[in-house]
Amino acid sequence: MKHQRGFTLIELVMVIVILGILAAIAIPRFVDLRADASNAAVQGVAGALSSASAINYAARSANSSNGSAVSNCTNVGPLLQGGLPTNYEITSAAVTAGSSTSCTVGTPSGSMTYTASFTALGIN
Repeated sequence: MKHQRGFTLIELVMVIVILGILAAIAIPRFVDLRADASNAAVQGVAGALSSASAINYAARSANSSNGSAVSNCTNVGPLLQGGLPTNYEITSAAVTAGSSTSCTVGTPSGSMTYTASFTALGIN
């Protein structure tokens, strides 16, 4: 008696069907990562703005000739090394000296708009 080795046609077809079903479910979840990446980028810029504001506050508190005065949320953008990245906007809001204010940064209005909050520390 001969023993044949290998897979039957039914087994091969079933594996192909299972792989097709998995691909139909998984591929759409990974195709549109652009929205997640854009949102993460805005969150990163907001974190950098919060850090820049805190560093500026500490430097200016130690010596008034260091750092910059912050009286508006938009004053925080130039504190970043290289300035605020292109295609980002900071919503204007007053910041009182000696207090913190929640500010908003986002991408300009287009097909998709992403925003994030950051904290601005006011100082004269």
